[in-house]
Amino acid sequence: MARHGGGRGWYGKVVGAALGVTMLAVGASVWTAQADSVGVGATPGPSASATPGNDTKPVDAGIVHASDAGPRGVNITIDDGPDPAWTPQVLDLLEEYGAKATFCMTGVQAEAHPDLVKDVVAAGHRLCDHSVSHDTAMDKKSEAYQSKEILDAERMITEASGGVRPMYYRAPGGAFTPYSRRLAASHGMRPLGWNVDTKDFERPGTEAIVTTVQRELANGPTILFHDAGGDRTQTVEALRQVLPWLKEQGHTFGFPVR
Repeated sequence: MARHGGGRGWYGKVVGAALGVTMLAVGASVWTAQADSVGVGATPGPSASATPGNDTKPVDAGIVHASDAGPRGVNITIDDGPDPAWTPQVLDLLEEYGAKATFCMTGVQAEAHPDLVKDVVAAGHRLCDHSVSHDTAMDKKSEAYQSKEILDAERMITEASGGVRPMYYRAPGGAFTPYSRRLAASHGMRPLGWNVDTKDFERPGTEAIVTTVQRELANGPTILFHDAGGDRTQTVEALRQVLPWLKEQGHTFGFPVR
């Protein structure tokens, strides 16, 4: 930034000093308000500017499984993307069956495919922070490492989306720690678990994936699928069967409770 030379005189110096004092006072007030809003026991991270249409206030740090769609609600969650080969196919199926989903994206994938992140948002789905690099041993790493993985991914996803922040944080492999949960919650991202692990990442066969959903849905409403990390043909075909089956059973599609 260019600096402008003298010429303001004593009046300019007085005004500048007064503005400086005012800015310090405002800064202190904002810091105090942020600290108060996080609450006892939470771990505040670097402050983030507000984004239109997003709630960046601290949320509950407990791992959520419940659906906001009521007792017959289900939460479709899609991990590890976005991926140019599979995410568009998943989006097409969700649209076909009138389903909403929560996409848990890694920072690396979001940064590489910002158009897909925007497509997810435009279709009315929600974003979830799934760390930068999908390190399933994060719970064994330092708090500084956990913080960087979570907050860098939050930034990368938000930038890729054009300003829409992730509303949840899902630890890779479920490797949550008390620290990571508090940190995510202090940034407005509810820790997100699952009830039904389809094991689709192991490619057990379409029939096995569908059977797992049908058998384990009684465990709870949040179902885990993947749209990246390998060939997801089986996942796409399983969704083609699972989504209409869920509707036939009287289930409605919702989002995890915030």
